[in-house]
Amino acid sequence: MNYPLNFRFKLLALAPQIFVEDSGRQTVCYVKQKLFKLKEKVSVFRNDAMNDLVATIEADRIIDWSAKYTFTDAQGRVLGAVGRQGMRSLWSAHYDVFAPGGGDVAFSIREENPMAKVVDSLLGDVPVVGMLTGYFCHPKYIACRADGTPVMRMTKMPSFLERSFQLDLIGTADEGEQAAIMMSFLMMVLLERERG
Repeated sequence: MNYPLNFRFKLLALAPQIFVEDSGRQTVCYVKQKLFKLKEKVSVFRNDAMNDLVATIEADRIIDWSAKYTFTDAQGRVLGAVGRQGMRSLWSAHYDVFAPGGGDVAFSIREENPMAKVVDSLLGDVPVVGMLTGYFCHPKYIACRADGTPVMRMTKMPSFLERSFQLDLIGTADEGEQAAIMMSFLMMVLLERERG
């Protein structure tokens, strides 16, 4: 993948949609989340024509703070999983990324500055002020290995009518690890979008 990757989604869309493009503005993938699902299942497509399935992300249980979301490719092979750390994620986002097979935690994703998220969340719903926070408040999320080595960073970018994030590769990771972390950030954006 050609980094940085850019994630963007429209604020006014009925069903959440995420477009992911690489640094050359080539589409990496497209996600359209279905509404009113008790057990979350997200399909990831090659583009917005939705005719080439790349992967699915599926929750292991009905609506739950600590659900685990498993990534499988189009052939059904498990690529990894991500789980939000329930109560720990109330103050700041904290997710664990699991290796294929659901075993050990391979990476963790956390907010680098929880206060930026708090300000963005509190003021984001105020009509005019919310547009300004979308332009000035930029939470950052970092994915680290179990030993604390940083691998990727996602930064919320200035925007008014949509939300956009930039994903940078800041360490070394093989192709499978990059795919698992990217899918984890996709799911995190979908889960965290209500928080700003």
